[in-house]
Amino acid sequence: MPYYHRAGAVPPKRHTQHRDPDGNLYYEELMGEEGFSSDSSLLYHRHIPSAVREFRVWDLGDQSLVPNHPLVPRHLSTHKLFEEGESGIDAVTGRRLLLGNEDVRLAYVVADTVSPHYRNAIGDECLYIEDGRARVETVFGDLEVAGGDYVIVPRATTYRIVPAGAVRIYVIEANSHIGPARRYLSQHGQLLEHAPYCERDLRLPDGPRTVEGENVEVYIKHRGPGGVAGTVHTLPNHPFDVVGWDGCLYPYVFNIRDFEPITGRVHQPPPAHQVFEGHNFVICNFVPRKVDYHPLSVPVPYYHSNVDSDEVMFYCGGDYEARKGSGIGQGSISLHPGGHPHGPQPGAMERSIGAEFFDELAVMVDTFRPLLLGEAAHATDDAMYVYSWESSR
Repeated sequence: MPYYHRAGAVPPKRHTQHRDPDGNLYYEELMGEEGFSSDSSLLYHRHIPSAVREFRVWDLGDQSLVPNHPLVPRHLSTHKLFEEGESGIDAVTGRRLLLGNEDVRLAYVVADTVSPHYRNAIGDECLYIEDGRARVETVFGDLEVAGGDYVIVPRATTYRIVPAGAVRIYVIEANSHIGPARRYLSQHGQLLEHAPYCERDLRLPDGPRTVEGENVEVYIKHRGPGGVAGTVHTLPNHPFDVVGWDGCLYPYVFNIRDFEPITGRVHQPPPAHQVFEGHNFVICNFVPRKVDYHPLSVPVPYYHSNVDSDEVMFYCGGDYEARKGSGIGQGSISLHPGGHPHGPQPGAMERSIGAEFFDELAVMVDTFRPLLLGEAAHATDDAMYVYSWESSR
């Protein structure tokens, strides 16, 4: 993260004695990235964080991925994955895998039940809250989240999600770290003046808070057979036993409505909408904004071939002008694979001329390796989207 933060009780000097009121030493944990040569934080636990009492296999369900072959653009309807009013689903074990490759996995869940404690040991997670409210409880403290929030959870952070009613979550699981685009950052990690958001827009954990408990299960997603595997550890003490922490590595929240759109006289390319990046993928968002103001401008996107990427759009609000007439709606996902030029549906260019404002909300993931199809993609593919540019239909 771009800046240092401190919460709770920490000693004046790193790696020195830190004791509770009864004189017992707290247990210091250094949580660091890239072999402790990048961002890190120091956490002070009441109990030994390494202790494991029992363990077992966690069956992750169908994590299989198959190529998008024959190569076609696809429309997936995430709102069809879960029945209206379906209950008893949590935001960790209830995830349905849509798309993935060696760098990132995209999933979706509608949850109304408290999740187990969870740790992703493969990479950072970006949770986009499409709708609803929840509390994300973490070893660093709690985050209250609602529709439009991105929650960035660093790799190996123990957390759980406590919904307040049903909450819809679009999950971006990296095999790397996720952070602001590098071009937005100074050499020391500060968000620069041209960035579309700044540190003031970020919400940090409210805490830490210590929780008592014994024999607490933590579900761990990690590398294993087939690429992704699961294990459950039973801990002798509750993992939320941190009395204080400091550093530059922690979960945080950014709301999509705090993104300041970059606009111009003519249509701006997709990098203008970037918000985060991981290894071999970027995350962009399209927000309500004034559009191109050249007297001859065409506000919707031009047809484009992103020759190095697959493009995934998650439509999560407003009215996306370029996709009218294609069946795209709230909760839809479009997959535009590399090798297929894509752009607005027939008639959208003419309809957009003269528009001054677009009221649309979408989260885009561009990957630099082809995306494969998961079980949830097969379950919701409408099979007709590929024909939607043929104006005679």
